[in-house]
Amino acid sequence: MSGTAALATVAAYAGGPGAGDTQNAKPTIVLVHGAFADASSWSGVVERLQKSDYKVVAAANTLRGIPQDSTYLASLLKSIKGPIVLVGHSYGGEVISQAAAGNDDVKALVYINAIMPDVGESFTSLSAKFAPPPLLSALNQVPYRNGDGSSGTDVYVQTDKFRQVFGADLPKNRTDVLGASQRPIAQSAFTDKVTGAAWRDKPVYVLIGRQDRAINPDLQRFEAKRAKARKTVEIDASHVSLISQPQAVEHLIVDAADDYEWQKK
Repeated sequence: MSGTAALATVAAYAGGPGAGDTQNAKPTIVLVHGAFADASSWSGVVERLQKSDYKVVAAANTLRGIPQDSTYLASLLKSIKGPIVLVGHSYGGEVISQAAAGNDDVKALVYINAIMPDVGESFTSLSAKFAPPPLLSALNQVPYRNGDGSSGTDVYVQTDKFRQVFGADLPKNRTDVLGASQRPIAQSAFTDKVTGAAWRDKPVYVLIGRQDRAINPDLQRFEAKRAKARKTVEIDASHVSLISQPQAVEHLIVDAADDYEWQKK
């Protein structure tokens, strides 16, 4: 994440959790990015939500696998006072599903080009039900070692294929930068099975990019139907609709927040 983006995220956080009157306030919007990205991918969405006077937290997702990432996010959610609308992009959908389980302050879940497994499912097992997306043939595995001597494998998108499989509706100079600055995800995240599925008992809102080449759109449609989504929006967008069409993403998030605010009256 760039220094500017990091400061913006800290500023958004400082104005959110624990701030102001929570009884009648709008819900805090918590945004969770996916693999090969960082919190700055939400910049266009954050800007629009803040203009509508929402408190926003663009959370850091460590991309180390479901057990670690969901536990980390769950601890962040517990630090936020008042109602929350929790939003996940891509792999972030898995993370929010598990992290929000049992948290009554999370009033709605919004999935943007996302993975939404049930308990006992992983991305690998769920996606196997549908044609494999082009992303899967454009990955590089890179071994790493930790300071304690343990080792693992990180997964990156091949930079020469990044635009094709990840953000074909963005300018090439933008995807060149995104490809070069991508954050890897632990290989284990692809096979980690979720142990919580908050979408089973919370309102769900889904946005699908019809030109998504990272997660099969048919898989996303299946997920939305299975979760009995209150609203499903399909747009002409790549996997990174949060960057290419932030207004459409912001509109769905606001719909989820408005539904909650109307129901509490």
